[in-house]
Amino acid sequence: MTRVAAIDCGTNSIRLLIADVADGKLTDVARTLKVVRLGQGVDRTGRFDDAALDRTLDTTREYAAQCRDSDVERVRFVATSATRDAANRLVFIDAVRDIIGVEPEVLAGTEEAELSFRGATSVLPPGPGRLVVDLGGGSTELVLGDGGDLSSFSMDVGCVRMTERNVTSDPPSADDRAGIVRDVNAAIDGAAASVDLGRVREVVGVAGTITTLTAHALRLDRYDPGAINGTRSSMSAMLAACDELAAMPREQRAALPYMHPGRVDVIAAGAITWHTVLTRTVDAVAAAGGSLDSVVTSEHDILDGVALSLAD
Repeated sequence: MTRVAAIDCGTNSIRLLIADVADGKLTDVARTLKVVRLGQGVDRTGRFDDAALDRTLDTTREYAAQCRDSDVERVRFVATSATRDAANRLVFIDAVRDIIGVEPEVLAGTEEAELSFRGATSVLPPGPGRLVVDLGGGSTELVLGDGGDLSSFSMDVGCVRMTERNVTSDPPSADDRAGIVRDVNAAIDGAAASVDLGRVREVVGVAGTITTLTAHALRLDRYDPGAINGTRSSMSAMLAACDELAAMPREQRAALPYMHPGRVDVIAAGAITWHTVLTRTVDAVAAAGGSLDSVVTSEHDILDGVALSLAD
């Protein structure tokens, strides 16, 4: 058994998983999430904001202390979309190295997708034509597993990026929504050469936007990972949940018992993004002569994939 720590620093949140790994299986010791919005303004400026850097590094110090207190043997720190895009990312990377004591990795979109797939499917039985969708703050990874083959594409659309780029009113206006749909459809068009959505037989959605939308579809009275994980929702129920959250004003969204405060301002754009990805996938499957009437939500994602990689 090996005790490992995986740290995933995305555009919106930074997360820590401390787990024991034995025989390719994870046993959680601790899972922690903080919304730090590292990617604040990066889509517009191409640089990290100083305040966002300070928030993220403060949390990194907290996570480093947790790793020491938990006698972690191996640590892997990965950063994704916002760090790929930021011109001043070396400032962040150097600071993280000093705090954690390991070299932080800025993942390419393809590796991010593969780790997301590994994490999401680590607790699922094998299945053909499984599309894992990791909808993050700055990017959305599509990865299709069919037999032993993986095909993937990282799209530069996510809940933070789409909010900053397109949302001008609360809730998003018809024009705001049209802008998000336009951008997501253009990204999916770009993904088509790499990921054939017509081959999809099952969709598995991961990460905070999708798990929160699933909590809404289930009408939970709190955020309950156990109730959310593995849920198979009808496609109509998930699309309705997207429409409902996208239409809610901020005050109503904030009052939902399963809504993390750090998602309140970006969940509407995330809901529109997820709705667009799902409808495009349903249409592609139908055009290929198939049907897709449900979607699975997993609480396991890139964080689990990174932890499992430490035992390789």
